[in-house]
Amino acid sequence: MKTETVKIGNVKSNPNNPRVIKDDNFRKLVNSIKEFPKMLKIRPIVVNDDMIVLGGNMRLKACKEAGLKEVPIIKASDLTEDEQRQFIIKDNVSGGEWDWDMLNSEWDTEKLEEWGLDMPIIMEEPSMDELIGEEQNKPATMKITFDSIEQLQKAEIDIQELIDRKYEGAYFSVSAGEL
Repeated sequence: MKTETVKIGNVKSNPNNPRVIKDDNFRKLVNSIKEFPKMLKIRPIVVNDDMIVLGGNMRLKACKEAGLKEVPIIKASDLTEDEQRQFIIKDNVSGGEWDWDMLNSEWDTEKLEEWGLDMPIIMEEPSMDELIGEEQNKPATMKITFDSIEQLQKAEIDIQELIDRKYEGAYFSVSAGEL
């Protein structure tokens, strides 16, 4: 398959795309396209023969918002209708997990956030004495603040795994608090 550049008006958003990007994350995507347009050539929008987006619906929307007149595309002409629907989902399924410790220690976290990655606030691990204090049966409490509900939901699994590894059997509760 080869990449070609077409007028943005020729590419149609997919009305059956179940994935959306809202508010701040959408603004980050628009800024990302404005600041690093080469990324679109590396990862073009995937369309079917009717020029309906199979992969990159939100990128197309962000490209329009960024004022682009043309976008790079790849036509997936050999997909059946079922394969097209499968592609839409599989292209949007996030695989893997972030190694937050590595990102914090080896990457510029300010740059990562500029590039659209919501970094959790990582606090130093308190000692058991700090957690328990004088009351031996007092449950450990940890407060982590997130900028959005979406960020909290993404981090919830990582937090549970961390707690399970460090404090087997510990109780874990998440709440949105005041957002």
